[in-house]
Amino acid sequence: MRLSSFLAVFRPALPLILGLSLGCSLSLLMVSWTQGDTDDSCGDELGNGRLFLGRGEAQRDSRDGAGEEDFQPRIVPYHKDPNKPHKKVLRTRYIHTELGIRERLLVGVLTSRATLNTLAVAVNRTVAHHFHRTFFFTGLRSPKVPHGMTVVAHGDDRPVWLMYETVRHLHQHYGSDYDWFLLAQDDTYMQADRLSELVGHLSAGQDLYMGRAEEFIGGEEKARYCHGGYGYLLSRSLLARLQPHLDTCRNDILSVRPDEWLGRCIIDYLGLSCVEEMSYRYFELGKNADPEREDSVQFKNAFTVHPVSEPNLMYRLHKRFSKIELEQTYQQIQQLQMQINNLSDLTPEGKAGVTWPIGINPPFKPRTRFEVINWEYFTEEHIYSCVDSSPKCEMRGADRADVNAVLEIAVERLNERYQPQLRFRKRRLLNGYRRFDPTRGMEYVLDLALEAYTQKGHSQVIAKRVNLLRPLSAVEIIPMPYVTEATRVQVILPVTAQDQDFVGNFLDMYVMNTLDTHDNVLLTFLFIYDPFDAQRVSQTDVFAGVKAMIGEVEKRYGDVKIPWISVKTEVPSQVKLMDIISKKHPVDTLFFLASVWTEVNADFLNRCRMNAISNWQVFFPIHFQEYSPAVVYRDQQPSAASSSFASESLRDGHFDRHVFEEACFYNADYMTELLESMDVYDIFVRYSGLHVFRAVEPALIQKYVRRTCNPRFSEDIYHRCVLSNLEGLGSRSHLAMALFEQEQANST
Repeated sequence: MRLSSFLAVFRPALPLILGLSLGCSLSLLMVSWTQGDTDDSCGDELGNGRLFLGRGEAQRDSRDGAGEEDFQPRIVPYHKDPNKPHKKVLRTRYIHTELGIRERLLVGVLTSRATLNTLAVAVNRTVAHHFHRTFFFTGLRSPKVPHGMTVVAHGDDRPVWLMYETVRHLHQHYGSDYDWFLLAQDDTYMQADRLSELVGHLSAGQDLYMGRAEEFIGGEEKARYCHGGYGYLLSRSLLARLQPHLDTCRNDILSVRPDEWLGRCIIDYLGLSCVEEMSYRYFELGKNADPEREDSVQFKNAFTVHPVSEPNLMYRLHKRFSKIELEQTYQQIQQLQMQINNLSDLTPEGKAGVTWPIGINPPFKPRTRFEVINWEYFTEEHIYSCVDSSPKCEMRGADRADVNAVLEIAVERLNERYQPQLRFRKRRLLNGYRRFDPTRGMEYVLDLALEAYTQKGHSQVIAKRVNLLRPLSAVEIIPMPYVTEATRVQVILPVTAQDQDFVGNFLDMYVMNTLDTHDNVLLTFLFIYDPFDAQRVSQTDVFAGVKAMIGEVEKRYGDVKIPWISVKTEVPSQVKLMDIISKKHPVDTLFFLASVWTEVNADFLNRCRMNAISNWQVFFPIHFQEYSPAVVYRDQQPSAASSSFASESLRDGHFDRHVFEEACFYNADYMTELLESMDVYDIFVRYSGLHVFRAVEPALIQKYVRRTCNPRFSEDIYHRCVLSNLEGLGSRSHLAMALFEQEQANST
């Protein structure tokens, strides 16, 4: 009874939402659920039982029908023949290869040696990055091939020969990987998004030859060929049928135009003429045409434009079409907002349920006080939530550019709303607030002092509050190179005389987590001597105890060698040390720059292998560090469970964001620029084009240690070291309890 009531309430709304897309299947859905009568032709099939045929009826219908298939599921039993040898199944790397899923469109651009570095480069820069693959086919390769372009040279400049080799190359190498092939000249501008949308709605199984239809010379036949200047589409099935006849066409068909030659070959041997449907739209560009002044519907809706005489004109066309697409997108957004606003009356909340802006997710509602998103206060000169926890810092860099852009947009939107009655000019920002909502984007609240002008020229300073939202755009999937967890990791451990007391614990963890498990890891010690200890090394070696421990490990594991390198320096800079290490290893070495307080384990080493990508990305993990036991436990003794991170989750510590000592990177990516005042992190950020990945790493754990901050380093490095020592003492609650107990003791 409840189900019937539910359907009765919502039945009138179903055609509004689903009627356009489901068609007759909507009626079937309603009939099958409500069991009512229907006059729909689709309902007759349901009543006659034709949608639920038995196996015999399905086979009989398939024999009677023309080319119908039997879609009834069948179980195919698997019988392994014991007399035949077992074959190992080789799985492909990507699932779409195994399932036979093809890409939709491949683009081939016909160019020449003279225009490869001009028009072809313009095509590549404007639209090539919108297509999955774009190839440039030429007869002879120019001495200097443009960077970032896939150029295929066939060795002959004859136009017909170039077309013949291009079609043969596409079928031979990519005939089974793509559904559609677009061929165009380098003097053709292509609207990539529209072409991709076009092929997305075409059936890949049909033989189709589509473009701008042209008559052959003489024009006595009704057959047409596709003009090469406006581009034309070839389906994969047509390319497969045409392949056996290409050699015959090359020898028998005489033509000076390659598009005429290809059209004649398709007509003679496949019986297909060029299809000029309404869906393939093009525009012929006149001489001395200005793209900014072209306002015709044919131009605005064109997929391709021809002829483009120079690269500058190609870029102007791209700018014009980008502006057209942007205007159309804004119009679609406004239409969708109007539809959402109109449909809101049908919702339980009515008009009050419409979010602002319309179509954007509602603001995040915190469930507890710990989920509240804080607002940041700012002015045009300062921001009051700084990275280093300072109460106030100067507004600069990306933050300043962001605030300036928001202020400019706010005044612009106000003028759009109130003109021509009022016109506004910004005087200054009174108050600014912003917060990042992960469900919506960056929200702004601005109190503006504005000077308002009327149509008669009168002016007055007013204060107005505006709300703005910079919404999150579509998520972009960044393609990453292929990596493997089998890569060998070279651990580099710098040790000073003050750090050698912690080497024993490091070696114990290294032996247990890598040597006992036979992990593909190598360890190298880097002993750092100051000038005084280096002079006395022949009499007294300060690292003699550490070298003895290394010898014990090598004796216990006979096939393991742990080398060490000795360095004399007053300032143990990371860059200076890495310059020494880098020269002693091959360029494909994966380094893990560790510290003596690090506990190396297999989980982190695998993430080191996965996150450090040669010629692409370096990884700087944020380790978890234990708080000072003197502050956390005070007079109490820590329990065995709380002192073991392996038996309990992370506690009594924090992720130290101020330390950049640990790093994973390849030797080939390291830039050997001797800047002793900087660390390796700064080198990668400032002087390399690699992605610098910085993330918390729960598997990288350190015991509490108070680091020695060297004032000879740069101010930033020294400041980060001091902050790390201060924040590593304990949490706010631990420090508060320690101060409370101290005050209680002093009062008594």
